Amino acid sequence: MVDNPTPLSRVGPVLVIGAAGVDIVGSLKNHLRPGSSTPGQIHSSFGGVARNVAENLAHLGQPVMLVTAIGEDEAGDRLLDGASSAGVDVSAVLRTSRYPTGTYLAIVDTAGELRFAIDDMRTTTELSPGYIRERVDLFRQASLLFIDANIPKDTLRTIMSLAHKEHLPVCADPTSVLLAERLRPYLQRLYLITPNSNEAAIYCDPEQMISGRRQALEAAKHLVSQGVQIAIITLAGQGLCYATSETSGYIPALRTEVIDPTGAGDALSATVIFALINDVPLDDAVRLGVSAAFLTLRYRGAVVPDLSLEKLYDQMVI
Repeated sequence: MVDNPTPLSRVGPVLVIGAAGVDIVGSLKNHLRPGSSTPGQIHSSFGGVARNVAENLAHLGQPVMLVTAIGEDEAGDRLLDGASSAGVDVSAVLRTSRYPTGTYLAIVDTAGELRFAIDDMRTTTELSPGYIRERVDLFRQASLLFIDANIPKDTLRTIMSLAHKEHLPVCADPTSVLLAERLRPYLQRLYLITPNSNEAAIYCDPEQMISGRRQALEAAKHLVSQGVQIAIITLAGQGLCYATSETSGYIPALRTEVIDPTGAGDALSATVIFALINDVPLDDAVRLGVSAAFLTLRYRGAVVPDLSLEKLYDQMVI
């Protein structure tokens, strides 16, 4: 059993900053035919990386504060009500009339794998450096900060500066291949990063695909060499690899029919964070994260509403 790289000793809620919106996922019943309608199932739920992580943490019993931007519309009203009902502190959420609440539109193939996706997260651009600086008390109260890469560059710089001043551990999700580059200047300040294989390649060799266990392990070690304390690289159906300065490892995925891949990575991130805050050794924390991803893949939506530590241990990889 391997101890955590640096114990998380601060007491307080987790501060989560990033995107929130509505997920619309179309699951194909047949092969996608360009230029034509394809039979399938369409469903919607609330999503956004930051929102998903915040709700998962709340379900696990972790106090959490969410900072995001949503529209002054019905979708925003319902999103706020849902997050608040789950136990998330939404008092610092920004409402704006400039843009509608964000939307993520995804097409999932018959194997449950993401084929195409479009996101409209313009609302997140309303999170200005000034808005964040006015809420510096949230950084002082928090035990840990989680961010996603939807945050505008200038605002991200302010967030990282405040976190550094308050000695606040930072965990991050690159969110997408296009957004991953925003985190590169801050790798040396990250306690935890959780990219998928395509996102991880951005920090290693963008021309080289990470397609298997050996390459993912090397990529995780490379991120650690750049200053990240814990790097976890997900490989979809193949599982994940992780590394610290002292250890590295591989955990296979739990085999299951994939109902909806949306939110599985967010569930993993939230669970690992929760476990580390509660002094669970890293090996077990990552295994619990795999359990959370497994449960989320089997649920039609971005967050399993009855997620619990008991459920995670029931599915845990030994």
